[in-house]
Amino acid sequence: MEKEKNKKTSSLNVLSIAGLQPYQKKIDEEYMNKDQILHFYKILETWKTQLQDEINHTLLYIQDNATNFPDPIDRATQEEEFSLDLRNRDRSRKLIKKIEITLKKIKEKDFGYCNSCSVEIGIRRLEARPTADLCIDCKTLAEIREKQMTG
Repeated sequence: MEKEKNKKTSSLNVLSIAGLQPYQKKIDEEYMNKDQILHFYKILETWKTQLQDEINHTLLYIQDNATNFPDPIDRATQEEEFSLDLRNRDRSRKLIKKIEITLKKIKEKDFGYCNSCSVEIGIRRLEARPTADLCIDCKTLAEIREKQMTG
């Protein structure tokens, strides 16, 4: 049991990045109360900061390690490595934009509710994906539609 508990907390997920434990919902607690909002605000801010730090680190790494290798294979390997790093950083930038949109929703008191049907998204789903803007049912339907459209 102890090993399983340690395994869960050591996995790299949004909660562990933020250094937070899963939210413990209290009996008869109102959805998206101050404690829950603060919990998600901390998660999102920490995640955003970490992503920004990774972007800065990548840029410094590329600048510091850019070497003009005489061997074309070595040069191609380095360029491919840099290309992958930059692609990952681009994904991080897009995620930062989603995080900023979600933080704006928190400030507007519109966080935690489905954009499609307005039901509660749910604490556990939001902990797994804090930028989620659809409940699990609407997301499932959207994915089914997407699969049908792409064949």
